[in-house]
Amino acid sequence: MIHTSPTLVIAGSVRPRRISPQIAQWIATLGRSQNDDTFEVVDLRDWPLPMDDEAEMPQRASYASALTLEWSRKIASAAAFIFVTPQYNWGYPAALKNAIDHLYREWADKPVMIVSYGGHGGGKAAAQLQEVCEGIGMRPIAARPALRLSRTQIEANSGEIDPAEAFAGHIADVRAALAELSHSRNATTQPTAA
Repeated sequence: MIHTSPTLVIAGSVRPRRISPQIAQWIATLGRSQNDDTFEVVDLRDWPLPMDDEAEMPQRASYASALTLEWSRKIASAAAFIFVTPQYNWGYPAALKNAIDHLYREWADKPVMIVSYGGHGGGKAAAQLQEVCEGIGMRPIAARPALRLSRTQIEANSGEIDPAEAFAGHIADVRAALAELSHSRNATTQPTAA
């Protein structure tokens, strides 16, 4: 079944030589190859949300900024999410936290898959992000692919990567997580019998 509401694959880093957009695109391509869900990559660099610029609490959804209103519509339009996050100092990037914290209701009751990456796979960042997702009422799936970067890749810091090659050993984990997300998403959108 093809759904019109997309799964948004959010590239969580805005650093100059980041690799999250390439990883997000690779994951979206894998998702499209194994099910009929729609996948859209969202680059947080295209959403320069200022830090804490709304006067009202996000729970009230009373936004003053045109950019926040646009971000609200983007997130509300999605059926599910995939957060692609690096691990910075055992945590996830401030830009991703800021993007999440700008909103509240728009995230609620939607399934989310967390994909982390780093020298050790980024599991600490993923665990923190999962707590936040649960706190705002999202439904994190159990599978959390943790993609390990080689020491060479980390030291190069080139902003370039071929995810299919670099993460060939993780493809089964990513595919299994995508299947779990699709199942969770479809369970949410299927009409219930009367």
